[in-house]
Amino acid sequence: MKLRPVGGAVALFLASFPITYVLNGLASMEQPLVIVAVGFGALIFSFAFVYIPSRSQDPLYYVCMVFSFTAGFDLIIALGEDGIMSNIMGFYMKEGERYLSTAYGIMICYWDAIVHFALYLLMIAAIAERKSYRHVGLYWFGSIAMSMIVFLPGNVVGKYGTEIRPAFLLNVPYLLIPFWALTRIFAQPKTLPIVTADKVSEEQLKSVFQRPLDLGLMGFLLFAAGFTLFRGLVVLDCPADACFNYIHQQEPSLHDPVAYPKVQMLVYLFYVLPYFCLCLYGLLFPGCSWMPDWAVVFAGAIAQAQFSHIGSSLHSHTPFPYRTPEGAWWPVVLLNVAYAVGPQLLAYRCLRNPAFFSLVAARDEDKKKQ
Repeated sequence: MKLRPVGGAVALFLASFPITYVLNGLASMEQPLVIVAVGFGALIFSFAFVYIPSRSQDPLYYVCMVFSFTAGFDLIIALGEDGIMSNIMGFYMKEGERYLSTAYGIMICYWDAIVHFALYLLMIAAIAERKSYRHVGLYWFGSIAMSMIVFLPGNVVGKYGTEIRPAFLLNVPYLLIPFWALTRIFAQPKTLPIVTADKVSEEQLKSVFQRPLDLGLMGFLLFAAGFTLFRGLVVLDCPADACFNYIHQQEPSLHDPVAYPKVQMLVYLFYVLPYFCLCLYGLLFPGCSWMPDWAVVFAGAIAQAQFSHIGSSLHSHTPFPYRTPEGAWWPVVLLNVAYAVGPQLLAYRCLRNPAFFSLVAARDEDKKKQ
């Protein structure tokens, strides 16, 4: 690993602390328009600071560097709101993005400052060494896309919807750039293990009962699909007794006025549920070559979503009536952890042994049948 680019990203991450300290002492930072101007100025300055000396041929290098810089601010926000350090981002929380003081806001700040920052370092190192970062990039895209898809609508429809400030626009690059990055990541050659035609044929001729790991994953997918549908019905105010009891006795956070949990469950219902159903098909029938890549994307998305959901349902910033009850703490947490771990195992299985998903052998088999 080349330490110089990685060290530069770490330096940018740490530079956010003294910069924030200086900004906190400026009286002008109490004005919303000044805050958004300084925010965009910081993004432009950090990009120029990285671009001028490096001249990397991969534009994602600059994205990772700039996002590493902003990840430091997210750590400052999270630590300040949790009382672990002085709240030197108080000016931003007051006139910038007040909703970041919610439990969900704190959780996504921690995730960005720790997990996303680690992924940026991995991608920066891979770019510096001219290696593929396809899988890391796909995982990062799934994670950051999920956070934005839930965070932005939640800000608008939740109880902070009437307090949107101009700083809300600072989130736009984090919504648009990842989708642009995805097109470049997909353009990279696939780096799956090389398998022979005989191995592909052997794997694709096996029934699901001869593939115990796939059988277990199918069991998880059936459970996850049912659980996703059930919680979707819960947040849609289904009058069934099971839904009523669940939202009052297990996960009252689903009716939290901040609306992030509700939006999260609706995203699960309309996007993740169809994905689970497609994966069931992909594990039953060979040749679904899309499975490895999208398994990584959804693994990142669900990991981020579940971390934020579990953490916010237990966090002290969530009002007591909406926190997970003590008596239901372990069952609810274990259920949600299992929901998060399953997609990680599915992604690992797809990348570790991709022969079953090879499209070539599946086409050859179809020709023989014809």
